[in-house]
Amino acid sequence: MIVLTILISTITLSAPLILAALGGYTSERSGIINIGLEGKMLMAACVTSLAAAAFNNAVMGALCGIGSATLLSLLHWLLTQKFSLDHIISGMAINAIAMGGTNFLDRAFTDTERTSGVPVLPSLTLKLGSGATFPISIYLILAFLLPGLLALYIRRSRAGLRLLAVGNDPDKSRLMGVRPLRVRLVAALATGLFTGLAGAMILSNVGRFTNEMTAGRGYIALAALILGGWRPLQAMLACITFGLFEAIQIQLQGTNVLGAKIPSEAWSALPYLVTVIALAGFIGKSRAPLGLGKP
Repeated sequence: MIVLTILISTITLSAPLILAALGGYTSERSGIINIGLEGKMLMAACVTSLAAAAFNNAVMGALCGIGSATLLSLLHWLLTQKFSLDHIISGMAINAIAMGGTNFLDRAFTDTERTSGVPVLPSLTLKLGSGATFPISIYLILAFLLPGLLALYIRRSRAGLRLLAVGNDPDKSRLMGVRPLRVRLVAALATGLFTGLAGAMILSNVGRFTNEMTAGRGYIALAALILGGWRPLQAMLACITFGLFEAIQIQLQGTNVLGAKIPSEAWSALPYLVTVIALAGFIGKSRAPLGLGKP
């Protein structure tokens, strides 16, 4: 029963990481360094909550959430590609805007008298053995379907090959008649779509917005992308691994190890500790796109 619970939690917890990692993939493969995944997810979760409550419609909420993440992604594109701002600074600014903006929006527009959660997209609930249930939402299906489709699209389509070309060598791409600005604009739109879906899924899993509810998942998704060598399927496997450790720490909360009581804060830090160790051990073995950060 414990193994089944951990397995279900792993799938559920890794899904938003996969979607966010795909968002990082599309932008970084085009040459845009993107540490702003966290902010885009957070903004999408907040706007999804507010819009779903305002329209009393989960679909409108999700669309508005995706739109907000896309706007932040376009802002990142504008700052880095048009105004030549350092990509890291721009990403940090996006995260700061999202943290402050969501805090303000939540305080200003959330109905404090509302006792139930906001409308969310319906999910199919599968009944498993021992009374366990497994909710399958459209977000979950997309999270595990899109990496394969994206990998196929990148390798088999002209637009995908242009994305790889721009990310590897933007100067040679210009000589071949490819416009890096246009390719990176499309990549930014895709990043907004994927991170918007990730934020909307996090909101859907919880049912209501809370400040900083993404809890560093954007950074973990970026770490998974790096560990996966900037490849969608490998990044998905890394996200599943991080989801597994998060599921384990949830299951082990309050348990004793060798007779010693481990503080809950230590268990909560487990996924982030695994992220740091993984990056320390494998960061030198991952090969980043050669044009990453170049104009």
